[in-house]
Amino acid sequence: MMNRRDIIEQKIRERVIIDPSSGCWNWTGPTSGSSGRGHSYPRMSLDGQTVAVHRVMFTNVHGYVPGRKQIDHLCKNRCCVNPDHLEMVTQKTNCARRDGRA
Repeated sequence: MMNRRDIIEQKIRERVIIDPSSGCWNWTGPTSGSSGRGHSYPRMSLDGQTVAVHRVMFTNVHGYVPGRKQIDHLCKNRCCVNPDHLEMVTQKTNCARRDGRA
């Protein structure tokens, strides 16, 4: 019998295409849309709520993310949900990396 983490990972992997050159797990499911601050981030339904797939995948593999922390894409690919390409950071670090200051 599969546990909850295995079920979540299987659900995510069903909508992923792995890029062999980058190692990115590119999400092919719904996203948050094409405009606004959080545009184009992968989204999925989990327990009746819409959630960010990269955050779910990070939590599933690495554990709890405190409320004020963010998940940064080390590969700079918003559609990537590979937990090895994700890192928990502060908002300040995430913004600095985004703006090329880190």
